[in-house]
Amino acid sequence: MQFTIPFHLENFIAGKFIGPLSGRFMDNVNPATGEVYSQIPDSNEKDVDLAVSFAQKALESWAATPAESRFKILNKIADLIDENSEALALAETNDNGKPLWLSKKVDIYRAAANFRFFAGGQMHFSADSHNMEGKAINYTLRQPIGIVGCISPWNLPLYLFTWKIAPALAAGNCVIAKPSEVTPVTAFLLGKICTEAGLPDGVLNIVHGTGPNCGEAIVKHPKIKAISFTGSTRAGERIASIAAPMFKKLSLELGGKNPNIIFADCNWEKMMRTTLQSSFSNQGQICLCGSRILIEAGVYEKFKTEFIDRAKQLTVGDPLENNKQGAIVSKVHFDKILNCIEAAKQEGGKIVLGGNAVKPAGRCSNGYFIEPTIIEGLGPNCKTNTEEIFGPVVTLQPFHTLEEALQLANATEYGLAATVWTQDISRANTLAAKLESGIVWVNCWLLRDLRTPFGGVKNSGVGREGGWEALKFFTEAKNICIEY
Repeated sequence: MQFTIPFHLENFIAGKFIGPLSGRFMDNVNPATGEVYSQIPDSNEKDVDLAVSFAQKALESWAATPAESRFKILNKIADLIDENSEALALAETNDNGKPLWLSKKVDIYRAAANFRFFAGGQMHFSADSHNMEGKAINYTLRQPIGIVGCISPWNLPLYLFTWKIAPALAAGNCVIAKPSEVTPVTAFLLGKICTEAGLPDGVLNIVHGTGPNCGEAIVKHPKIKAISFTGSTRAGERIASIAAPMFKKLSLELGGKNPNIIFADCNWEKMMRTTLQSSFSNQGQICLCGSRILIEAGVYEKFKTEFIDRAKQLTVGDPLENNKQGAIVSKVHFDKILNCIEAAKQEGGKIVLGGNAVKPAGRCSNGYFIEPTIIEGLGPNCKTNTEEIFGPVVTLQPFHTLEEALQLANATEYGLAATVWTQDISRANTLAAKLESGIVWVNCWLLRDLRTPFGGVKNSGVGREGGWEALKFFTEAKNICIEY
């Protein structure tokens, strides 16, 4: 395929690209340069209505499509993502600001894997049966919900967009999908790929726009029966307030303020190498990053010295060059992170590394770059340690006992992920059971098996994605009882 990215992106509705019905567009900025390089539709409820009307026309046929046929189409989408990985990675980097090597290694690879995984998974999605001895037999049908809404964030644009769309399509639903207005390009290109793969018109509809105008229209639409959303806790709260009274199914994957707990007996080299990644990967703009580093007191100074030395070596600059750190996704988010760093100083935090904006030479001189930043001297209850920053910023806190480590780890209203570094398997199991977190990694980070449930507790969300959990979410269970 030859990708041409027009200056004016368009919505993908009923297999065709059409502009917003209002004629309104918004600027799309390359965060590495600060320049407007395209415009995207500022869609509203009329565009969503149009998409839903075509999804309704396609629904009956797609829901009745044999599993093997859906398997072939979704696998073809995966193949085309792989075949066009270079172009997609470049588009992702220009849109998001992340290093090009990261887009190639993680984002585009995972987008293809999502389609391939759920294409195969739906072929083995079996029904349950329960025998009432001598009386009756019950069996459970898993049927598509109908039309569902998928709303994804800007930090891993195509990766998380496909994480939602793939299981929804695999289960036989039609989808109204909204990518983040901050990073729309790879979602636009996905529409081209789906057409090439033979996905029937109207099965997937991609509508661009803001959360208040377009996202809320999706959530409010009476024909859309389920909402899968990844984003901020604040936005998730708003979505729940609208969708819950309408009795829609909800899957909300929200914020994180994740603890990274380090004991003295850990595999030191592996821990240091991985902690650098879990702190600053994707400029810290991953909901799973370990932004609160808790270190056993006896090795606190050793850890701090070595961690600072390693973080100093993370080059910040043009994401198209061989740099470890790229740009922050937008000017708004750039300003937010710098304000959070200033607030940490006001709370009494000591900036032991970074804390400043970076102005690379050349084409990126007006881009949005921030140094990897390490802060110490703050307690568990301050804003810096309780509110999500979502940037290249981590804090260091010492602990003396397992009980203190657990208390510090559970000290926020978030509960998405946690990491534990220890060679003591009893200690690891004890902590894993008591951490208020949907995901616990022991002696690793971001090691993902797509078959496992993914999601958080407390303010980090409701529901689970991944594996059978995703296919169950995108279907309704119907029990059928037949008396003998």
